Amino acid sequence: MAEPTDDRLRLLIERVERLEDEKKGISDDIRDVYNEAKAVGYDPKIMRAIVRLRKMKPDDRREMDMVLETYKSALGID
Repeated sequence: MAEPTDDRLRLLIERVERLEDEKKGISDDIRDVYNEAKAVGYDPKIMRAIVRLRKMKPDDRREMDMVLETYKSALGID
C-alpha cells in the first residue's frame, strides 16, 4: 500500500477536485438551458422526461411503456 503522503495520492485528489468543479459548471449550464427553454414557453419537466427517454434503449423504452400502460389500466387511469 502506498504511503498516505505519496505525491500520486495528492495528484489524484486534486484531479478529482478539478473534475468536481467541472461537473458543477456543467450542471449550472444545463440548468441555464432549462431556464432558457422555460422563458420561451417550453416545459422543463417534460424536457427532462424526454432527455431521460432518449437515453434509453428502444427495447427498454417499449417495455417501460407497456408496463406503464398495464399499471394505468389496472388503476383506471386513461
